Amino acid sequence: MSKRQTYSLAIALAALALFAAACSPIPPGGSTDGYTVISVERLAEMLENEDFVLVNTHIPYEGEIPQTDLFIPFDEIADHLDELSGKDAKIVLYCRSGSMSTTAAETLVGLGYTDIYEVDGGIRAWEAAGYELIFE
Repeated sequence: MSKRQTYSLAIALAALALFAAACSPIPPGGSTDGYTVISVERLAEMLENEDFVLVNTHIPYEGEIPQTDLFIPFDEIADHLDELSGKDAKIVLYCRSGSMSTTAAETLVGLGYTDIYEVDGGIRAWEAAGYELIFE
């Protein structure tokens, strides 16, 4: 292989790596590590025909999305499996920003749960989109 071909190949591989890196974040609606990331707009649509368990995983309490069913701290989700409907139940998790609910989603998937959704951006995104929050 000539120096020019080697250089061209290196450029092509670098471009491919940059493209792959730019495309790697999972957009809302995409699946990652066994759970699905959804937007707050998608959650609002889903709440019209609620057929899932909506779980606030944020600690400490900083408000909630209406129709929230359970409050389970993200780092204690494995200790509260008896409150969830089963490993094949549709479960939607959220927190304030998305990091705690992501951890909870990963935990549940690791425990064999198969229909897990995580709200991208959590309460902050919900509020920024103009949806109602409840504070008790």
